[in-house]
Amino acid sequence: MITDTEDNKEESSETGEMSFLEHLEEFRWRIIKSAIGVILGAIVAGIFINWIMDNLLLLPATKTTPPLKLQNIKPFGQFTLYMEVIIVGGIILSIPNIIYQFWKFIEPALKPGESRYIKSIVVFSSFCFLAGITFAYFVLLPTALEFFANFGSTVISNNIAIDEYFSFIISTMLAAGVVFELPMVSFFLSKVGILKPQFMRKYRKHALIIILLLAGILTPSPDITSQLLLAVPLFILYEISIIICKLSQKKITD
Repeated sequence: MITDTEDNKEESSETGEMSFLEHLEEFRWRIIKSAIGVILGAIVAGIFINWIMDNLLLLPATKTTPPLKLQNIKPFGQFTLYMEVIIVGGIILSIPNIIYQFWKFIEPALKPGESRYIKSIVVFSSFCFLAGITFAYFVLLPTALEFFANFGSTVISNNIAIDEYFSFIISTMLAAGVVFELPMVSFFLSKVGILKPQFMRKYRKHALIIILLLAGILTPSPDITSQLLLAVPLFILYEISIIICKLSQKKITD
């Protein structure tokens, strides 16, 4: 006797389409493979954790004038902090694998000619994310921390809780990494027919206002210089997204 599941498998194999259960199974394996990548990345981050802490994450606090004073106020604070940095480091190091697993999951929905671009998409998406993190580390964070170090009365000592400092550093870098994925989001939305280059050109002025508001929300410090430092790259990314959207639409029509 042939069950409904066997009928669905035979039907999906004949049509080349995956059943709902097969999609769930595929999704589960993509999550597992992504998690394995995060674990491997966390192991690498754990091996170099002292260098990451001293030469990367703690370094911006020493570059301000005057240098920010960091303090731990919990008995297990540093241990918890190190574990959080290791996990976040694992996620960042495994970003190419996470993006690859995502695109491999949606590959069945792509046309045969589109699937060959997955590797290029993974490389470009990873580059955009890491570029956002680099931009935040070398441009946004120094400007914001310098502002905080010199703001307010000199009578008040700025002793920053170490967990608050790291939360600020990591959230800023991750937010910048996500924002820099705008070109890839535009590519994906154009592929599924949601976004058109004509629409992006028509509402360019509206997008500029939204970008300025977004820069004001995401920028760590409230000064106009820091906001412009984020708004300008965002507007450039928007223009790049229009070009990518146009090229994507051209390939669809071809």
